[in-house]
Amino acid sequence: MVSVPSERVRAPLSVKIVVAGGFGVGKTTTVASISEIEPLSTEAAMTDVGQGIDRAELTPEKTETTAALDFGRITFGDDLVLYLFGTPGQARFSFMWDELARGAMGAIVVGDTRRLAESFPAINYFEKRGLPFVIGINCFDGVQSHTVEQVRDAVAVADDVPVELFDARERSSVKASLTVLVEHSLRRARAELRAASEPSPAV
Repeated sequence: MVSVPSERVRAPLSVKIVVAGGFGVGKTTTVASISEIEPLSTEAAMTDVGQGIDRAELTPEKTETTAALDFGRITFGDDLVLYLFGTPGQARFSFMWDELARGAMGAIVVGDTRRLAESFPAINYFEKRGLPFVIGINCFDGVQSHTVEQVRDAVAVADDVPVELFDARERSSVKASLTVLVEHSLRRARAELRAASEPSPAV
């Protein structure tokens, strides 16, 4: 006789997360350090063709760049699976962002305090789409050169947008920032549901 479980096991919730930002800020490293599967990366060798376009002055050791996307997966507990999609950082690949962001719960905008201005296109993109995001400042070589308050003032994001300092090479550090993003996205979703359920004021 075959025993039947008294309770059906519920499949975990699958959520899409975008990892975005400028060229060479650590997006590929962020996805690779947290992924529980072998991450998919579309790194291509940087060539002379990209000189003057791909600014690598501050990352001279960088010899490859993402040409399409990065992909990884991380499971939180028994009920949540995050699928991570890393965007290419160069403006000439920006046409891919709409597809990568479609259906996403939220995004991490990875930044480098040495060139915060390169974070603005990604910030503007997610603000215009109304997609929840957090600013994740990658502390290269473990050096925290600016405080959260200084970064927030520099990028001029809304007060409710979390700003995190993390190390893209450290799994626990990336996981903490992803947790903040998920919580931020859920708060936004609940607030929008409450607003939608409230009766319209009488005219």
